[in-house]
Amino acid sequence: MDKIKSESVKKKFKLKDGQEVNNNGAVSNEIEVLNGVDLSIRNGEFLVVVGPSGCGKSVLLDIIAGLTNSTSGSVYLDGKKVEGTNIKTGYVFQQYALFPWRNALSNIEFGLEAQNVPREERTKIAKKLLSLFGLSDFWDRFPYQLSGGMQQRVAIARALATNPEVLLMDEPFAALDAQTREILQNELLRIWEGTRTTVVFVTHSIDEAVFLADRVAVMTARPGIIKQLIEIDLPRPRDGNIRSSPEFADNRHKVWNLLKGEVIKAQKDWELASVYAR
Repeated sequence: MDKIKSESVKKKFKLKDGQEVNNNGAVSNEIEVLNGVDLSIRNGEFLVVVGPSGCGKSVLLDIIAGLTNSTSGSVYLDGKKVEGTNIKTGYVFQQYALFPWRNALSNIEFGLEAQNVPREERTKIAKKLLSLFGLSDFWDRFPYQLSGGMQQRVAIARALATNPEVLLMDEPFAALDAQTREILQNELLRIWEGTRTTVVFVTHSIDEAVFLADRVAVMTARPGIIKQLIEIDLPRPRDGNIRSSPEFADNRHKVWNLLKGEVIKAQKDWELASVYAR
């Protein structure tokens, strides 16, 4: 059963006065980011979206979250059109986006407070998540006292605290070092395998996409559409050892073969755009 369905979603942004952009050979003061995205996301699946820079991956996530409206087309959650934000959906941003005046515990409690969950219950939920992410000893630390990896653990825990049916993740590990990134990938899968929350995860890393995903959605260069969906035929549960397997390499090769032409096209488009910018 589909949890999320995107039908012919298009998105344009109007540029500032005097700014122009090349849209498929035509100069315009509007930038077309998405050009008819059709995508069905299964209930409980881990879907990863990859694509060249500027293809609209994050914009698509924002539309699914109800943070921005599509220019045309619609997104449906459980068969109902998305119109504004929804308590069924949690969002983890690339930036840690923690409240600097709250400690780790109270950051995690924030969404529960907004839902008027009693203090004792929300503290119990937050402490359980701190334990799951190995942060029990850091419950009273403020964001500036935590490493980048710890801050992102708190951000993910905050998104999970309200028990969302859908978790949207926009390059959540991009700013982390390689070792921390791999540890958090493993932790995320461990927790997801216990909850089977529907996850839509955006990344630029093909290795990350293959390691995490049930399916990988490859997007075209701007204006973005879904070029192809790839089933990742790797067994679960997964651990770091699978990265060195021939099967992992085969899946990585499939994704890169679809993506590399789009990356080249996007680079050429950016070069052309820089001419107009001058």
